[in-house]
Amino acid sequence: MTASPPPRALKTVSLLRHMMASVTVLAGSFLCIVCVAAALFTQWSAQGFSGRAGSLIYLPPGGGTHDVAREAVRAGLARRSWHVRLTVRLKGWDRALQAGEYELVSGQSLAGLLTDMVDGRRFKRRLAVPEGLTSAVVMDLIRNSEGVVAPYGDLPAEGSLLPDTYFYERGDTGAALLDRMRGALTDTLQRLWTQRHYDLPIATPREAVILASIVERETGVAHERPLVAAVFVNRLRAGMRLQSDPTVIYGLDRTGDIGRPLSRRDLAGETPYNTYRIRGLPPTPIANPGRAALAAVLDPAPVDYLYFVADGTGGHAFARTLEDHNRNVARWRQVERNQR
Repeated sequence: MTASPPPRALKTVSLLRHMMASVTVLAGSFLCIVCVAAALFTQWSAQGFSGRAGSLIYLPPGGGTHDVAREAVRAGLARRSWHVRLTVRLKGWDRALQAGEYELVSGQSLAGLLTDMVDGRRFKRRLAVPEGLTSAVVMDLIRNSEGVVAPYGDLPAEGSLLPDTYFYERGDTGAALLDRMRGALTDTLQRLWTQRHYDLPIATPREAVILASIVERETGVAHERPLVAAVFVNRLRAGMRLQSDPTVIYGLDRTGDIGRPLSRRDLAGETPYNTYRIRGLPPTPIANPGRAALAAVLDPAPVDYLYFVADGTGGHAFARTLEDHNRNVARWRQVERNQR
């Protein structure tokens, strides 16, 4: 027969059980308080501040929460960097933040920034490449564009890039941007070539780019491009020299700018680009033409103009005969004299 434990031992066990239950309740309560406090802190730290609109936050490749915290404090999203680090950890986003550059919009909070970084909604930078620039000038634009990094690639062939507005992210390479510009030109030229006028003195897409580059450098007036293209197409059909000043300039300086007016000596010079001396097209494009210039040479205006000259208003006066052209030239000379 088993002996019953003494009454004092039973009381001790009961007391221990009661104490353990109390500790469990207290621990659970404390844990709940901690969780609630953490949740409240996360909400306060993530929503309590608005950063400066337009500020750029950058997380470099391989960067972590310390980088984000430093940038967030700088942008006014938090008072202390540890606020940001703790918020990231409490949300479980330590390894979810994607590297890149992010822009703060008006009223955006830390929570909004962190959500953008988790989703990878990176800031897009903008590079505008105007029509008619030479490849050397485009390369300078790329090298001087903030956020573009090496490698930049070799100097592209003239006329191999399509002028346009390109969006890129910080850390994109110059070589990658050039590849996009080359691809854009290839796609555009292929499409326009299939839609070209059936009767053109242009045998290949490359010849179309050469002529379009001349049109691009001759006029910056949109509605004139098909007219200027028609003049050169009519001249090619008639076996006349193109007599384009921009080609002469390119033969003297590959940037397309000699910094002075052409002289008689320049026009008499022996270069492959002097279309006052050679017949037909020069050997290469003289710039990078845009879509409108390419479309113009492949479908020029249905006119029989053979001449054009500046008219003093930023545009040109067109003529069918040399006699009419000479009158337009005389008017232009008078404009020049009046402007001195």
